[in-house]
Amino acid sequence: MSKAEALAPVFAALGDRTRLTLMLRLAGGAHLSIANLAIDTGLTRQAVTKHLRVLQGAGLVESAPVGRETRFVARADALGPARAFLENVTRQWDAALDRLRMLVEEK
Repeated sequence: MSKAEALAPVFAALGDRTRLTLMLRLAGGAHLSIANLAIDTGLTRQAVTKHLRVLQGAGLVESAPVGRETRFVARADALGPARAFLENVTRQWDAALDRLRMLVEEK
């Protein structure tokens, strides 16, 4: 599996505003239930569950049963490969801009 194939589900999952909002709520390390995650979102619990399953499928969150409910938490290590990919793209763009700047300044 190529890097792009491995990272595509992560970027696809984070490309949705609702899922990104859920990730931000989980990023603090709290283990939150679906009911807690649905508060102030205007979403049903079923809709939150659907989004959490996408995040879980991308490896961004994990769940564990606690009593009668399931709680979700962000996987801190899951964003490392995506971060490394974006940092590499940033370095490539910076290098391209430096080459362009040098070319423009030479003329």
